[in-house]
Amino acid sequence: MPETTLTWLGHSSFRFDTPGGKRVYVDPFLNGNPKCPESELEPERVDVIAITHAHGDHLGDTVELAKKHGCTVIAAVELAWWLQGKHELENVLDPNKGGTVEAAGIKFTLTNAHHSSSNNDLEYMGEPCGIVVEVESGTKLYFAGDTCVFGDMALIRRIYAPDVAILPIGGHYTMDPREAAVALELLGTKRCVPCHYGTFPPLVGTPAQLQELAPDVQVDEIEPGDSVTL
Repeated sequence: MPETTLTWLGHSSFRFDTPGGKRVYVDPFLNGNPKCPESELEPERVDVIAITHAHGDHLGDTVELAKKHGCTVIAAVELAWWLQGKHELENVLDPNKGGTVEAAGIKFTLTNAHHSSSNNDLEYMGEPCGIVVEVESGTKLYFAGDTCVFGDMALIRRIYAPDVAILPIGGHYTMDPREAAVALELLGTKRCVPCHYGTFPPLVGTPAQLQELAPDVQVDEIEPGDSVTL
């Protein structure tokens, strides 16, 4: 079976192409994202969008993309209901933490995250989440979303055993490389794709710092627009 291809679109925005040929966007902050390559601003195809929380640098282009492509959107309950009610999106799935839903043959499980969540009008949008994604081949990707490190990451390891962790490392609004290194210990993952760094001035953490602190982990330092295979 083909591999999964994960492409970083800058900040915390990713798309991945699954072994079954599906294209999934996670936190599609494209327009307005200073690190998103110009060639990625107008996706040609979207099968599923998954959102960790409602901050504008994560919700991003979700509404516009969903209306254009008619794709499934996955978000925690309050955010999902807001997308349905406020923006009249129809194909929205609304799990909560610990819940698993399936879309396009891919499983999405919401996990805990320690952060906040409001829209650009400062309306409460429920709690932030991480997302464990299991693609058709059984490979599991853990998108931590915006979070600090927390002890129950050990439960994510025990229950879901992700193969790769996509972790924020910039600091200020999320964990920095020191916390991310501890997160990798708790998660037990030996491969990490760092994100949420270098986009804006306060986000000063770097992949090199994380690699130094987690020497036994493969830290994939890639540029926006570049891909890794999983």
